[in-house]
Amino acid sequence: MSTELPPVAPEVLAEAVENLTARLRKKLDDATAGCAAAAAREADGSVTFRFGEDALVTLRPGPAGTVAEAGQATCTCLLAPRCLHRAAALGAAPLADAAPPEPEPAVTGGTERTTAAEPAGSAGPAQAASAEASSAQASSAQAASAGSADAADPAEPVPALTAAQLGAAAALWHAAAEALAAGVTAGGAVVQAELLRAAHTARLAGLPRAEAAALRVVRGLRAARERRTAHRLGDLTGSFRELLHTAGVLASGTADPALTGTSRRAYAAGGSLQVHGLCREPVLSATGYGGVVTHLLAPDGARYSISDVRPGGLARARGAGRASVALGGATLDHAGLARGGLRIVGATVSAEGRLGAGRGVKATPLPGAPWTDGPAAPLFARPAAEAVAALLADPADAADTETTLIGCDVVVVGPAGDHLLVREARPHGPLLRLLPAHPHPELPHTENLRRIASYPGLRLRVLGRPDLDRAATLRPVAVGPVPGEPYTLRLPAEWLGRADLGYERLQGEHFPPPDTAAAESESGSVPAADAPDPLADSPLWRVRRLLETGVAGGRRAVAEAARGTAPLAAYGPLRRAGLTGAADLAAALAAEADRRPRDAFGRLTDPSPDGYAWAWLAAATHLAAAERSLVAASWTATPSGATSAAP
Repeated sequence: MSTELPPVAPEVLAEAVENLTARLRKKLDDATAGCAAAAAREADGSVTFRFGEDALVTLRPGPAGTVAEAGQATCTCLLAPRCLHRAAALGAAPLADAAPPEPEPAVTGGTERTTAAEPAGSAGPAQAASAEASSAQASSAQAASAGSADAADPAEPVPALTAAQLGAAAALWHAAAEALAAGVTAGGAVVQAELLRAAHTARLAGLPRAEAAALRVVRGLRAARERRTAHRLGDLTGSFRELLHTAGVLASGTADPALTGTSRRAYAAGGSLQVHGLCREPVLSATGYGGVVTHLLAPDGARYSISDVRPGGLARARGAGRASVALGGATLDHAGLARGGLRIVGATVSAEGRLGAGRGVKATPLPGAPWTDGPAAPLFARPAAEAVAALLADPADAADTETTLIGCDVVVVGPAGDHLLVREARPHGPLLRLLPAHPHPELPHTENLRRIASYPGLRLRVLGRPDLDRAATLRPVAVGPVPGEPYTLRLPAEWLGRADLGYERLQGEHFPPPDTAAAESESGSVPAADAPDPLADSPLWRVRRLLETGVAGGRRAVAEAARGTAPLAAYGPLRRAGLTGAADLAAALAAEADRRPRDAFGRLTDPSPDGYAWAWLAAATHLAAAERSLVAASWTATPSGATSAAP
């Protein structure tokens, strides 16, 4: 069993790599590859790495469990601390979050600062790149910045970025462009260290959003080079798009102030509130954090949440579902709050609806309300297509899908590939795909969906998060029975009509006896192969493949696509489908990748990767906007021959 390595602060690793000579940098990737297997944990909590007889590297994490200072990583060789051994050991360890959270809130006047152990830069359970949707607002970063300026209130002057922020953004753009040109194949420890150095500079300059985007790219490069099973090239492509968009707009000096981000979540006074629990779901991040978030709803429909996320990984995520709610002395755990309620006096609320635990907050438990009545009922009365359309119409909501849940009644069709196919239970309802909210095998999401799939025709009430990167896809976090339907779930009375898919496991007694007539009627109405998927049917996959080729193989791989007759064959279907903009941007990207002018001595006259990065970003942003439009259309599509699923 391999030793778990302590997380390392990005700036510590960047400094260690920067101190290496050019000769040692060439050996860094090979030296890092075998470090994790040679690690050993000592009795005092430190981790040691043996390099031959004369070199022993020791990592001594601080109280937070992180190597946050250069002095916490030592080596016994003569070249230390500028040695290859120390840099390799640091590079083998996971990256720590940029700004470790504080244990308690600090309340000043009417404002509270975030205290949850979940980093303020994260958007919620999935820790996905919530800002990626903002990059789909324009066809390039310049257009996006112009749009941001136009959207601002003309009566309010836009604060200018400082010289330090402009310099940090420009440095981060250059490092990101170099990493993109190198690709995964050449994006080793040295390239990653340059990104980390630029990210740390951005942090010091007050650009936490840009820093977080850079850290996502570095983690993605590591996962790709280590060939981890959870790595997806599409995710790394989206991370590059977000990083280049953010850095490019900030460096232009015309960015909206919101694009700088906030390193700590601000809480404002919310007065007295009454909230009722909707559901709870586990939180598990790639950086070792775990916990729970409970979603709440006020009588007026306003949405709130309470989270408890701290270092601890999977074990903490599984156990936090019954942890006590740290809010105003409430005597509830998260399981009780998800089916109960609170009356809160002196509440503090963040802009995202996160409830804070300030010293003046008082909370009293309330009885819970079922989904069939109370504030949750309107969630299931609205067609899913309307809810998604409203979500896409508001850029702020579309960029923060982590906190947005929609509800609908569905009829199970059956399994189809890696997802569960259902149809919305209303006349001409669309076919929807259900995917696990979290794919970790130790969490019950996948097992619950697999069991539901074995009951075709089952009617189900679903509360989930729309996946705006896939066609008509919902990631359910809780399910319940449909009122008045005989062939539906049969949950215990104490569950109050819903099951949290991340914590409760559905068993045979929770399902009705198999209804052969309903199963045959539903499974025969629409074959799984007929489920419409505009993304899969669109020739936009050619642009996506070109962009992902650039991320995987770098600029040289994209340049190969510009030679011969390949461009004509690739972009012809795009033009015939009316996607001339996508075809032009893809062709421009391939041409720019192949543009390497040289002088009479064979030296590059323009070695800068900026032109290539801008061309790649323009194509990626256009593709994201086009795919988002197809996703919106998929929520209203009804397959030919489908029968009504209404009762």
